[in-house]
Order: sequence, then C-alpha cells, then structure tokens
Amino acid sequence: MRLLRSIYCLFLLTYPLVLSGCVIKTYEPQISPAAYPRIYPLGSSENPIIDSNITLSQALRKFAPPEIKEKQGLVEVLYYSFDGKIHKGQIIIDKRLAEDIREVFMVALNDKFPINSVIPISHNRFFNNGNWNDDNQSMLANNTSGFNYRMVTAGKKLSNHAYGFAVDINPVQNPYIKKDVVLPKGAVYDIQAPGTLTPESSVVKTFKRLGWTWGGEWNSLKDYQHFEKVLTAPEALK
Repeated sequence: MRLLRSIYCLFLLTYPLVLSGCVIKTYEPQISPAAYPRIYPLGSSENPIIDSNITLSQALRKFAPPEIKEKQGLVEVLYYSFDGKIHKGQIIIDKRLAEDIREVFMVALNDKFPINSVIPISHNRFFNNGNWNDDNQSMLANNTSGFNYRMVTAGKKLSNHAYGFAVDINPVQNPYIKKDVVLPKGAVYDIQAPGTLTPESSVVKTFKRLGWTWGGEWNSLKDYQHFEKVLTAPEALK
C-alpha cells in the first residue's frame, strides 16, 4: 500500500496539482533579463525621432553637374531638438568635410543646443510645383541643410552651398540680414532665444576651430545661420 501511494505521488509531480496527502512543489524556469529586448523611449539617443531617412541618390535629385554630385556624401546626425527629444536627420556635404560635420553635431548634442530639423533640400517636403525649392521652403521650415546647387542670395555666382562647402543652421533663429532684407521673412535675431548662434556658442567655436568661416562675423551683411569651409572647387567650374 505504501509503495502504491509513493508511485501515485511521483506520478503527480508531473502535473501542477496539489492533492490531499501529497505535497507537490512546482518550479518555473528562471529567464534572464537579457532574454527580453530592451525598449527605449521614442526621442532617446537609442530610439531617435526620424526627421529624414532617404538615400544619397534621392538627396541628390535636384540638378547639379555630375562632377559636383560625385563629391557629395550623406552624413546622418543626431541632435537635440526644440521638443526636448533626440532626433535623427541627414545632411549632404562634400565628403571631405563629413568628419567636421560629425564633430560639430556631437558638440551640439552634448550641449543640448536645439536644432529644429536636418533634412536635405531634395527631400520630398521641399518639392513644390514641379521644382526643387531653391531654399525658401527650407528656411521657413527652420531646417538645417548643407549642399544645395544654387546661386548666392540676390547674386549671380554659385553659392558655396552649390559645392557642398556650406551649412545653414536654424535659419529662423539665425537669419540672413542685409539692410532691410531679412531671410527667412519675419525672422528675428535674438541672442537670448534657444537655438541662436552667437560668438560664445559651442557650435560656432567648434566650426571655427575646424577652419570654417561664420557668416555672423561678416561686415557687409550678417548671415548668422551660415558656415562655410571652401575647398578646391571642381576644375570645370573654376
């Protein structure tokens, strides 16, 4: 009888039951926390908000001579934006300047210098009436951008943006000002406003340390959004 009772209890060990006369312990496997994927909040550096995610060929859809296009590279950057979250965007720049751009954006991110968005000019959002916009839509959107095959503002020669030698940051906080002309329209340069570039800004200091020129220090006009570093232009366009 005792033997039969023991056999019965052993049989019950394979089932999640407790019957009178048999005390059965059940065990659950221990799963390591590493087995579960970690979920990062949207807007963190591990899970940034995506502002632009296009290919290099898409970013170069707007017309430019092939000898200029072939020198351009797409740089993905993280930045702290005005919503207090981390965003990810893309900037097109001459490939020789890519490391400079990465360093500047890393400094801006570490200092939580807010940047509204970083989207190439040839993104769909700047395509209007069958044409790639020449800068106005990007400036009005307070968008930071680099390469843009166009002429200088109110001029007849190619801008350094046309070679991928220039970057504009937060145009709304850092407008182009020449006498009564302010671009983008309605923008105000206020050194107290977040996202404004000043001589003491870490972004300005980093660009200058890397050999870039800041338009905020020009005499004939002020282009507070603008930074440029002129390299050798393509021979065909000299």
